[in-house]
Amino acid sequence: MEMIVKATTITILLPVILCCIPCGESRSRGRSLAQRLPALGVDYGQTGDNLPPPSAVAKLVQSTSISKLRLYGADPAILQAFANTGIGLVVGIGNDQIPSLNQLAVAQNWIKNNIVPFVPATDIIGISVGNEVLFSGDGTLISQLLPALQNLHTALVEVSLDQQIKVSTPHSMAILSTSVPPSAGRFNESFDMKSLLDFLQKIGAPLMINPYPYFAYKSNPTDQTLAYALFEPNPGFYDTNSGLTYTNMFDAQLDAVYSAMKYLGYPGVDIVVAETGWPSVGDSTETGVSLQNAIAYNGNLIKHVTSMTGTPLMPNRYIQTYIFALFNEDLKPGPTSERNYGLFKADMTMAYDVGLLQSPSAAPSPPAPRTGGPVTAPPTGKVWCTAKPGADEQTLEANLNYVCGQGIDCRPIQQGGSCYSPNTVAGHAAYAMNAYYQTTGRNSWNCDFAQTGTLTSTDPSYGACVYPTV
Repeated sequence: MEMIVKATTITILLPVILCCIPCGESRSRGRSLAQRLPALGVDYGQTGDNLPPPSAVAKLVQSTSISKLRLYGADPAILQAFANTGIGLVVGIGNDQIPSLNQLAVAQNWIKNNIVPFVPATDIIGISVGNEVLFSGDGTLISQLLPALQNLHTALVEVSLDQQIKVSTPHSMAILSTSVPPSAGRFNESFDMKSLLDFLQKIGAPLMINPYPYFAYKSNPTDQTLAYALFEPNPGFYDTNSGLTYTNMFDAQLDAVYSAMKYLGYPGVDIVVAETGWPSVGDSTETGVSLQNAIAYNGNLIKHVTSMTGTPLMPNRYIQTYIFALFNEDLKPGPTSERNYGLFKADMTMAYDVGLLQSPSAAPSPPAPRTGGPVTAPPTGKVWCTAKPGADEQTLEANLNYVCGQGIDCRPIQQGGSCYSPNTVAGHAAYAMNAYYQTTGRNSWNCDFAQTGTLTSTDPSYGACVYPTV
């Protein structure tokens, strides 16, 4: 059972935007492994009395593009259920366990009992120790955090698992004293971040943070703030120090943390987003909670982090991101929104669709058997694949999600890319479908896309946007 910590907010972006930071869980398409999105993870909490068994959850996750899960405990049933699935797991340790882990023997026993029996069959990739401990206000617990991390790492070294499994601890954005502009991000001096970062750098572990743009909008509910939080068109924020423009709050938050690390001399420590999300249902008094906003935030977030474009200060950088949460959890206390962060309902149906399940229509279809009818020859010479006029937008969006999830370079259709405008599903899908066709053999069926693609000898390039061809 996860500990609940009340949410809080701090100032962060847009000239007057307030940015995030709640705590999450402990605030306290039938894809093959090769088709999963390496940057995409989800937080798997269990604060519910109607959740499916771990074995069913494992099958569900395998049918999605999710590549990693972050747990809030070390339930052996879950660890066993995910054996031989290829899904990476970050195992959790609660705040209440930190004091005892200051003893090396306790840490050794914890690793012996909760990690060793399950590897290598279960792909355990990390241990998340506590949640937002530095913001807990508990001086004793704060002083015990780093020794607990060090002891767990030592125990991993002793069983030769320290290279595979990294130890870290998640933080709220309140660890920053300054976040505007992002280039001026600084850590709160009351926290000894330098010692923690030094440890993380030495063992090759990431700094984990919990950014929630939802709470920024809730604190400052304007149309401009909402668009900035949801990755939607907005005036953006210009950082006069760096000369960079921010078009979404998520990037601004991450770059503020990066700047704070760089200021202390640790720019090489990776950042992992341990929690971020948007509730789909809430009380009538909860500003910003809606199904539409949840779809927009999580859908755009997935596209953003899986594009590998990084952030303005960390371009082309892989940023592992865990979306909160896998399921709606009916026993979580607090307002209705707390029980409705899930991407899935307890019956394992989607709470809403952000493209996690691969639709059969999303995958390019193999050639259909010939029936003796006339065969239309493909164009000769240079050939491009594009979307058929009038093609169903939902199918085109599925095509777009599929292609960009296959490692195809979709950067030209990301914000700032040469083919981003016009910012339409049809326009972006057409570019992606052609990129897929050109890199996967240039067979006619590589442009089928459930009969929404067509081959053409007319170059669809325009302006600075160049559709590649062979």
